Amino acid sequence: MKHIGTVQAVVTADDYDREPTAAELEGIEREMPLITAERELLEVRITVLDRLPNELDRRRIRRARRRVLAARRELANQSVLELPGVSA
Repeated sequence: MKHIGTVQAVVTADDYDREPTAAELEGIEREMPLITAERELLEVRITVLDRLPNELDRRRIRRARRRVLAARRELANQSVLELPGVSA
């Protein structure tokens, strides 16, 4: 009778079972203004789900959209400046 054993060594932790790395935390921190702006836009949209938006609601939505666009632009500009060979 043959003994059947495992082919691979036992893995103690899966990828989803670990703490975020310093680089991942830095990326989250860099994207936090965009995350916050998108959350604010979502909150405004949820507010007007069950009613017709009035003029104040429309202004709040426009301002929130502009904040999202500004945060995306800033993040894109930071990414371009981090490319090799690009200087400020």
